[in-house]
Amino acid sequence: MGCSSCSSGKDGQPKGCKNNGTCGTDGCNKLTVFDWLSNMSLPSGATPFHCVEIRFKNGRKGFFKNTENLSLSIGDVVATEASPGHDVGIVSLTGELVRIQMKKKKIELDSEEIKKVYRKASQKDIDIWQKSRDKEEKMKVRAREIAIRLELQMKISDIEFQGDGSKATFYYTAEERVDFRQLIKEFAHEFSTRIEMRQVGFRQEAARLGGIGSCGRELCCSTWLTDFRSVNTSAARYQQLSLNPQKLAGQCGKLKCCLNYELDAYIDALNSFPKTDTKLKTEKGTAVCQKIDIFKGFLWYAYEGEWMNWHKISSEHAGEIIAANNNNEKVASLEEFASELLEDTKMDFENVVGQDSLTRFDQPKHSKRRRKNRNKRKNTNNKGGAQKQTVASNKPKEKKAENNNANKSRNQRNKRHRSRNKNNDKS
Repeated sequence: MGCSSCSSGKDGQPKGCKNNGTCGTDGCNKLTVFDWLSNMSLPSGATPFHCVEIRFKNGRKGFFKNTENLSLSIGDVVATEASPGHDVGIVSLTGELVRIQMKKKKIELDSEEIKKVYRKASQKDIDIWQKSRDKEEKMKVRAREIAIRLELQMKISDIEFQGDGSKATFYYTAEERVDFRQLIKEFAHEFSTRIEMRQVGFRQEAARLGGIGSCGRELCCSTWLTDFRSVNTSAARYQQLSLNPQKLAGQCGKLKCCLNYELDAYIDALNSFPKTDTKLKTEKGTAVCQKIDIFKGFLWYAYEGEWMNWHKISSEHAGEIIAANNNNEKVASLEEFASELLEDTKMDFENVVGQDSLTRFDQPKHSKRRRKNRNKRKNTNNKGGAQKQTVASNKPKEKKAENNNANKSRNQRNKRHRSRNKNNDKS
């Protein structure tokens, strides 16, 4: 979302245009538009389109008539008509693309909704506009405290001041109808300005506030998405997604808008698959569909009563079995088609010589002589180890024999000493 003036500098640090919201290229704003007709000149005799698109806070846009024939370009700060007073905004689009956008949104050129552009904003207009915008954050905190004190089931998400500071619009979300008559009285007394309450949906709230989605990028609703189509749980079922509300819901609490992006592609792919509720009748038994792989074109079937044994079959084979069942014919079993599928996969995924190991280039190459010498050394080491083991195994036997002989000699010596002592006593 950054423009060329906000790109990184020489040291990799962001330069920053420091325009404070008045970017000359309008590339740092939400819902920015690239004018691809800006370099094309109008044909001779054609007058430029008299309407422009102006962006206000948080992507709020509107179409205004350039009745004063001002030379406006993208990024200009202008003062526009409002009720009452005037508002301040930034020009986001000019030229023939405005006509296309108005046609897309079904807004007629002579509609009363289209107001006028008064002038280019002066420095005094910009100062008042900036001062009023600086008050918004403090007012939002105080407004939430008052709503909590009055026990109103509502959430004040954003506050937008008019350009001249004469009116403040409070955007809120609520699941039920809220009686905020007392709230408006306290707001008018607290903030001393004209109050307007505007209820928005949860998707519109996320679009105004912005944020980072689970994909790691900015929210689609705050960057480029303008029309919020309804999202159903059937979109998740078509794409074989688990119906987990924590994963399928976005920051707005509703189903993610990106579930509709690839839905048409999935529906087109499912047209080549048989219906999952149709059963396959074979001589071995009736099979029921358990799982589908849309990307590879496979289906898993299980016989009734044998739910643990699944048979993998391609969509073409399943169509053949269904066609045979429609003609009152039965196939012998599903294993025949599953075996054919295994043979096909073996032929497709044969290993190529030299590509089995991913680390084959990490090991250094050795000559044949070195390999032979290594093998000889290994063999000799193995032989020596065997001899050592045999010697070590014989050592405990020899030690036992030596110990036995030593004990015998000791016993004999003791007997001799005893006999000598007896003879000395007699004498």
